Amino acid sequence: MKKILAFTLGLMLVISAGAQENWPPLDNSPMDMIYLPVDYPILKIRKSAPQTPVMKIIYSRPQKKSRKVFGELVEYGAVWRLGANEATELDLFKDVKIANTKIKKGRYTMYAIPYKEKWTVIINKDNDVWGSFAYDAKKDILRTDIKTEKNAEPVESFTMMFKETDTGASLLITWEDVKVSLPVTL
Repeated sequence: MKKILAFTLGLMLVISAGAQENWPPLDNSPMDMIYLPVDYPILKIRKSAPQTPVMKIIYSRPQKKSRKVFGELVEYGAVWRLGANEATELDLFKDVKIANTKIKKGRYTMYAIPYKEKWTVIINKDNDVWGSFAYDAKKDILRTDIKTEKNAEPVESFTMMFKETDTGASLLITWEDVKVSLPVTL
């Protein structure tokens, strides 16, 4: 009986301590993650994945919310964190070529400078940064221009995905009515 009473009191303390936590509200720009190969975690569960993925990108997904995105919310000609909140992170688990530039395996940050007709996509050695406020061009390892394309339908949530190709993949990035495609060669 004493054990049951002690257990019940202990459980009540744990529950009341948890009830006193002040959890932050949900973020308006939730974090997301993509892998190459596509669906790597599912393939791993099924035991049909390679030993390690080629790459992983962690980014936050801002919402359009009836706003004009490019040219207003995201300024043309200014460095952008390529999403929201923390700067987008790129983890390479092996060497790859991105836009014909060899990038060694490692952890990087991605940025973009959007213009109406093209984006300059940047891969930078700096890590664990919030936004693009501390961006340092001296730490760039890649800058490449890619043409913008128009989406038939506007996209509400900023989105990234890999589309596998014969030579590797294309990193597709889209938001509002704009899409870009960054080639990745394995």
